[in-house]
Amino acid sequence: GARQQTNLCNESLMLEKLPACGKSFEEMMKKVDSRKWCNLTEFIMYYDNFTQCTEREANNASCFWPNPLAEGFITGIHKQFFSNCTSEKVHWEDPPDEILVTLILIPVMLTCAMITLVVWCSKRSDIL
Repeated sequence: GARQQTNLCNESLMLEKLPACGKSFEEMMKKVDSRKWCNLTEFIMYYDNFTQCTEREANNASCFWPNPLAEGFITGIHKQFFSNCTSEKVHWEDPPDEILVTLILIPVMLTCAMITLVVWCSKRSDIL
């Protein structure tokens, strides 16, 4: 029968070639003002080229992409360029007590008023 040839992932070849992708990305990112590195629209084409390069090099080394080694390399590039791009967490606070009490009491009072109106109308149904 036919024998299927299996290509094993050459991790050392992949790790040897991936830095060229990082170097190319670094050169392209020099064209972008560093204050705009957190705005993906400023460098999306460069990043796309970078990911295609890492995928191509992984495939050339008969490795799946993404794989843990490639992901580790990509994470390193992210740390180098995007470590200051963390989103600011919103700090939620309760409103001042006066506003909070008002926001609670208005629906409670409206509910009481509606119940009173329904009870009053049901007792006066003979007149209406």
